[in-house]
Amino acid sequence: MATFAGVRDSFARAQAALRELCGWDLDDDAIRKVTHASTRRARSTRDGRLDRKRFEQADGVVEVAIDAGKVNTDTGWRDVKVAVFSKRKLGKASSLKDWDRRDLPSPSVRTVVAAIEGSESFARRVRGESDRLNVTTASDVTVLGDGAEWIWNLSEDVLPQASGVLDAFHAIEHIADAAKGVWGDGTVETTARTSSGRVALLGEGKCGVERWIAEGFGTLPVGVRGDSLVGLAAYFAKHPTRLSYAKRLVDGRSIGSGLVEGSVKQLVNRRLKQTGARWKVAHVGPLVELAALVDTHEWDSLWNAA
Repeated sequence: MATFAGVRDSFARAQAALRELCGWDLDDDAIRKVTHASTRRARSTRDGRLDRKRFEQADGVVEVAIDAGKVNTDTGWRDVKVAVFSKRKLGKASSLKDWDRRDLPSPSVRTVVAAIEGSESFARRVRGESDRLNVTTASDVTVLGDGAEWIWNLSEDVLPQASGVLDAFHAIEHIADAAKGVWGDGTVETTARTSSGRVALLGEGKCGVERWIAEGFGTLPVGVRGDSLVGLAAYFAKHPTRLSYAKRLVDGRSIGSGLVEGSVKQLVNRRLKQTGARWKVAHVGPLVELAALVDTHEWDSLWNAA
């Protein structure tokens, strides 16, 4: 119970909650110590978890979403890298008219690995989890992420057979920013150009966005440089095979990395970015992983095995 409270909220608030709910006089330092001890045990027993069998037996396609969040540590603000492995059933086919309102099925099973460490070390951590779940050589795997180069280097190294998908929402934000750079912020023309760029990207992928950029160069306002369009072209040039949104929408598949971004918000931002909080680097990854267990079968399994 102390670990549950310490994972969900600050150790000081966990102390107050346990006093009110249980009548315990357990100080925040004791809760901190037992929580970190539990994170170490959870990480050390990962290989024996039953979620590996549940993952193999679950229906759906495999998705690996990767991202990072910022955490204030005793060595300054650092990136904690997060990878979420999940299986999700296919949703209903969607069109460009309703793509942002569709309701995809929730993952039937998921696991999380997290750490503050270099990209090569984190790639080895992700590879270990991928091997544990028999994902590395699976026939249908998708890696989803934003435009960060380290994510795609990791993907090519760890999951070379996986399909890569550039998060559609990040891609559309880049289109909107490029339009603002040419036609101004908040103008009717920028709104129209952003809309047509979104349709071109989601409907035709690489060819569509390249045509949209070319059309933009052909209609530059007098005295306006096209630097933002040049930057946009360079951005998409790094992801030519990761823009197959139209087919994925028809197939009922994800086109965004919202699962890992939501995990960063809930597991990193909400819990670790408490006012005045500073964390030891070694504690961050295990705490994120343990927090991810709370809403899974593995939480009960962890304590039943204690």
